Amino acid sequence: MKASSTSSKVSRRQFIATTAAAIAAPTFIPASALGKAGRPAPSERIVVGIVGWGMMGPGNTSGLMAQKDCQVVAACDLDTRPLQKAVDAVNKKYENTDCRSYHDYREMFARDDIDAVMLAVPDHWHALLATEAARRGKDIYGEKPLARTIAEQQAIVKAVQKNKRIWQTGSWQRSQSPFHKAAEIVRNGLIGKVTHVEVGLPSGHADFKGTKDKMQVTEPPKELDYDSWIGPSKMMPYIEARVHMNWRWNYNTGGGQLLDWIGHHGDIAHWGLDFDNSGPMEIEGTGEFPPQDAVWNTATKYRINLTYPKDITMTIAGGHSDIKGGTKWIGTDGWVWVDRGGFDASTPEWKAMKELPDDIRKVKLYNQTITTATSSIA
Repeated sequence: MKASSTSSKVSRRQFIATTAAAIAAPTFIPASALGKAGRPAPSERIVVGIVGWGMMGPGNTSGLMAQKDCQVVAACDLDTRPLQKAVDAVNKKYENTDCRSYHDYREMFARDDIDAVMLAVPDHWHALLATEAARRGKDIYGEKPLARTIAEQQAIVKAVQKNKRIWQTGSWQRSQSPFHKAAEIVRNGLIGKVTHVEVGLPSGHADFKGTKDKMQVTEPPKELDYDSWIGPSKMMPYIEARVHMNWRWNYNTGGGQLLDWIGHHGDIAHWGLDFDNSGPMEIEGTGEFPPQDAVWNTATKYRINLTYPKDITMTIAGGHSDIKGGTKWIGTDGWVWVDRGGFDASTPEWKAMKELPDDIRKVKLYNQTITTATSSIA
């Protein structure tokens, strides 16, 4: 995806402000009059609605509320327990009771006063929520992966393009200095011509919700609208171990460790290769899978070999000791490896550098976190 400015947001706000002034000539209330000195006036804030309060929703919302020019006004979840936690957290932050709760995301998206939405929902809901948000004229922050299938991903891109929205995917590693430095080393040719890339991802299943012992079919709790939660996926009996957080370990709603992590380390690999708008020409892989009817049936171990243009090959693996977690580019003149926990390279001096010196940095990368309707998926 290509980075861009947020000019569409600014121009829309200018249009709204100008039109309002022409019609009613309102008096804008200063932020200090509302008890929060230093914040932009209400007419200059980005109004946000959030959907999903599970693993990523709380942290994302906290980050949004930390921005002075942002105002979270609504929360949506299909489970009334996390929904109440979301509303309480927002109201506590703003010291009021203004946050409105929603069961149906479509009702929230219909609000004309909401400029943008934060989506932190299971993978099987990404496409429907994102396309509806774009259709309703909302700018969107969506969690990775973009969606479960190529068709769903393309539907999101087309909706964003058609409605001229701003899209941001939660691939936050591009905003971290070790990943940024590693990608610039590769892009500036310091390791020579890249010949091979190794992408190491997690294996197995992680019990994020602590429900691995709750594998039996039961009635859904009254607080959860399970029929809506399963939504566009195949209807399956309710089992607590495959809903909140652990939905990712069943192919009916998620894609296992591979789909959970490829948008991180695989994304960084492409960044260093300048392949944001390209992709592999050939793919073959193997994996170890539980029985298809298991509650958690996603691959526990996998290895995928890919062939790219420019005679570059890549190995993506989870559960194989010869492929270290993170991203490693191997070139004719050296190598560089990066992960959330560290950085290493064939040239020791690179480890000490915070960033590349200007005299050797011919290609400068920027934190590509804001994308526009011109984005595409290869």
